[in-house]
Amino acid sequence: MNAGEAPIGEQLPENAFRELSEGEEYQPLMSPRANYPEVNAWSVTWGVLMAMLFSAAAAYLGLKVGQVFEAAIPIAIIAVGVSTAARRSRALGENVIIQSIGACSGAVVAGAIFTLPAIYILQAKYPDMSASFLQVFMASALGGILGILFLIPFRRYFVKEMHGRYPFPEATATTQVLVSGAKGGDQSKPLLLAGLVGGLYDFIVATFGWWNETVTSRMIGWGELLADKTKLVFKCNTSAAVLGLGYIIGLRYAMFICLGSVAVWWLIVPLMSLLFGDQVLSVGGVEATTAVGDMSAEEIFKTYARSIGIGGIAMAGVIGIIRSWGIIRNAVGLAAKEMRGGKDEAAAKAMRTDRDLSFRFIGIASLSALLITFVFFWLGVMHNVMFAVVAILLVTVIAFLFTTVAANAIAIVGSNPVSGMTLMTLILASVVMAAVGLNGSGGMLAALIMGGVVCTALSMAGCFITDLKIGYWLGSTPRRQQQWKFLGTLVSAATVGGVMMLLNQTYGFDPEQEGHLVAPQANAMAAVIEPMMNGAGAPWLLYGIGAVLAVVLTLCKIPALAFALGMFIPLELNIPLLVGGAINWYVTTRSKEKAVNEARGERGTLIASGFIAGGALMGVVSALLRFGGFNPVSESWLANPLSEACALVAYVLLIVYFIKATKK
Repeated sequence: MNAGEAPIGEQLPENAFRELSEGEEYQPLMSPRANYPEVNAWSVTWGVLMAMLFSAAAAYLGLKVGQVFEAAIPIAIIAVGVSTAARRSRALGENVIIQSIGACSGAVVAGAIFTLPAIYILQAKYPDMSASFLQVFMASALGGILGILFLIPFRRYFVKEMHGRYPFPEATATTQVLVSGAKGGDQSKPLLLAGLVGGLYDFIVATFGWWNETVTSRMIGWGELLADKTKLVFKCNTSAAVLGLGYIIGLRYAMFICLGSVAVWWLIVPLMSLLFGDQVLSVGGVEATTAVGDMSAEEIFKTYARSIGIGGIAMAGVIGIIRSWGIIRNAVGLAAKEMRGGKDEAAAKAMRTDRDLSFRFIGIASLSALLITFVFFWLGVMHNVMFAVVAILLVTVIAFLFTTVAANAIAIVGSNPVSGMTLMTLILASVVMAAVGLNGSGGMLAALIMGGVVCTALSMAGCFITDLKIGYWLGSTPRRQQQWKFLGTLVSAATVGGVMMLLNQTYGFDPEQEGHLVAPQANAMAAVIEPMMNGAGAPWLLYGIGAVLAVVLTLCKIPALAFALGMFIPLELNIPLLVGGAINWYVTTRSKEKAVNEARGERGTLIASGFIAGGALMGVVSALLRFGGFNPVSESWLANPLSEACALVAYVLLIVYFIKATKK
């Protein structure tokens, strides 16, 4: 059957989002036994344009307001739009490639702006520190390439063997967008309508501020008193996109995530205030100047409690690595076998939709990338062979092992805790590099470049597992996605490097400079790394508490990573996940007829995907308007408790719409 004869399915099969029974197989929309247009001049050109455009936009906005938007969904919407406008038939495979290449932008931007602007921030105190375009480009590009190469051996495990066990919220929403664009009809209507509702809802909040984005217990008098006296506070983000995310995640994972958040905000934070209220508590690298009791709940969380979450994520990752050691060993073994000249017979016989880049290529490319990274560290950053050897060993171990953690996090909650893992990397890099004699400004530069490589690798791993899951659901060729992901990474890295240099020259990142860009994550990294490279410690006690907690949770058969993610991610973003998960449970259990519940659940997935897609797209538009100077939001109104009351009413109406829309 040739590409012109092969049909494309009308909609995703009913087993797309559930675990498969023994002997059952998933059949994607594009048949594994046929070929379809995927990589051609159209898809590659549009993919590269999307990578450049969204890399520049994400870098500007991320450094200006501290938020890196997820590019996958807006790019998928644009891909569907341009293919429809051009009347391209059978464009589903092409649109997957456009999205896959373009989505490199968000991953590379997140990896770069979380760490590398800290170099410019520290230049004010240490004039001998500098970052050239080549250093920024190499750190981003090499990190992205390593993230791709380290993830490929785990593709089958995450997207096929674990099918139906992980919710993959962002991949689900993007897939629904691509499917609706390919076929239209009944499936596109609820998606488009929900996209309009969710997009308009979030646009009104972000652009005009008609109501508050977050509802808190402080909106009423006794809630304010409770927060001040006991540090007990309730928060819920009322965004349509986050609500949709919770629906797709489902009640089970949402409960574990929310439990982690509740444990921090409603147990640890109040207990710390109660036990250490009049003390100025310094723990390791945390040098506080305010008594715990005089801090707000949010300040206690940022200063102390969040570090417990970082320790939990790190230990949950180690536990996950131990549990998946067999998969890691098999992947490495297959690569070694191919490099010795052997063949993986199963891979050779695999259908189109199960063909990856050969393990031989992955092995050789990984070694080559690591060698280039070593030379870059040696000649371009540290100018010392021993320092470069230590650095490459540290980067290799952290990036490889935590690749699976990043993929797991994206598969569960759709959010990559890359900032927490990068913070851990910077701390480890600072401790190790200082121990071998590299400290001061040279040590800071080295640690930040190392952090940039690792951060981009982990960010790319999380992004890429989303792309591969989309391809699995739709029937793309993994090998094609993997091959062209490298091009997207190089384009995005070059764009980010250029934009960052331009922004530094135009606005600057120095907090003392008037009109500087905020770059909050990079400022946080600079604040952590400077004292460590000058002899201060790290909050190992807090990390240790989180690590012990992760072990205990695992022994109790509670998903430690989901729980630890809840401890790290702010409360206001976790409560709505539980609300969305509860809606999922409600709409899929109200009828006595199984078929009705399943139909409502599938329609709910379309509505949730529309909320996520509309919210993401309008979020970009709103941020661009604000960046351009259009900001009619009244801060005094948002400070008024009535704005939160309005938000609560609007949120309830949104939930009612969601539930009623699933019954149509």
